[in-house]
Amino acid sequence: MMRDLLVIETAGVLAGPAVGMFFAELGARVIKIENKRAGGDVTRRWKLPEEDQHSPVSAYFSSVNWGKDHRQLDLKDSLERESFDTILKAADVLITNHLAADAEKLGLQRERLRDLNPRLVHGHIKGFADQPQRPAFDVVLQAEAGYISMTGTNADHLAKLPIALIDVLAAHQLKEGILLALLQRAATGKGAYVEVSLEEAALTGLINQASNHLMTGAVARPMGTLHPNIAPYGEVFTCADGTRIILAVGSDVQFTALCRVLGNPELADDVRFRTNVDRVRHRTELADRLAFAIAPHARADLLAALLTAQVPSGAVDTIDRTLSSPVARRMILEEIIDGKLTRRIRGNAFRMEPY
Repeated sequence: MMRDLLVIETAGVLAGPAVGMFFAELGARVIKIENKRAGGDVTRRWKLPEEDQHSPVSAYFSSVNWGKDHRQLDLKDSLERESFDTILKAADVLITNHLAADAEKLGLQRERLRDLNPRLVHGHIKGFADQPQRPAFDVVLQAEAGYISMTGTNADHLAKLPIALIDVLAAHQLKEGILLALLQRAATGKGAYVEVSLEEAALTGLINQASNHLMTGAVARPMGTLHPNIAPYGEVFTCADGTRIILAVGSDVQFTALCRVLGNPELADDVRFRTNVDRVRHRTELADRLAFAIAPHARADLLAALLTAQVPSGAVDTIDRTLSSPVARRMILEEIIDGKLTRRIRGNAFRMEPY
């Protein structure tokens, strides 16, 4: 089915192109229309100092642009608009992210597109749900949706998530909506308009932090790697060889097993640490006790023992080590774009096998 799809993408930056790459990975033909007047997708120029400044693409651009036919058009030019319309009439999916005020200038009004191709599934990403003219960037959404107020170590040392998570959340929402619209089209023969705002996608991602407030009035605060509901969960400890581990103990049974591995079974019977609520209430004292017990162990040996005891834990690794793992290496996609070798992690992590 996907190999028969033609997807047109006029969206730039991250969220929209991530959706386009999703379909490209599944075998669809994806044509990326870039703004000729602007010199293409703006992320072509979002380069690290270490990158070749003369390259036509950046690592950022490459992360969500694989398997696409790249074309630059000026949709404000009548002749180039006609060329776009010809492609659009044969398309199954269109992915856009323009501001509302630019729709008419670019010929991307919903009604015009529907008239050109009634079977078209038009997926659109906008920034703010009720402010259609307001430009939206991930860090602003992270701030206004509460993420930054919860991230970092304390109120004076806030942090943003180091990837554009709001764009990623919006991309997943739009993919789901487009797939549902395609399923509906198979039954009705009619296209659909699917819209996702970065703002609403950000709110969906608040999950338990939202419910914590809605049900108890609790206002989340920055806790670094810690979890507001569970302990020890997110605590980081240094091992004898200078490396670090992180714990994710989610039950009393797991905590008891942790104490046994560390040779401190009495901790599980300490009135301060007997239940999860107790451990959350006394997490600082608990962390001090665990740090002392973990310090003599080499990381590899300790992680092996914790795995045997079924205690959730892991190594705190840098991205270079992460991307050198066998699983990560299997997920790397390579492609030449405009003469430049590019690499990225594929966007689809699911596998589907027919019965």
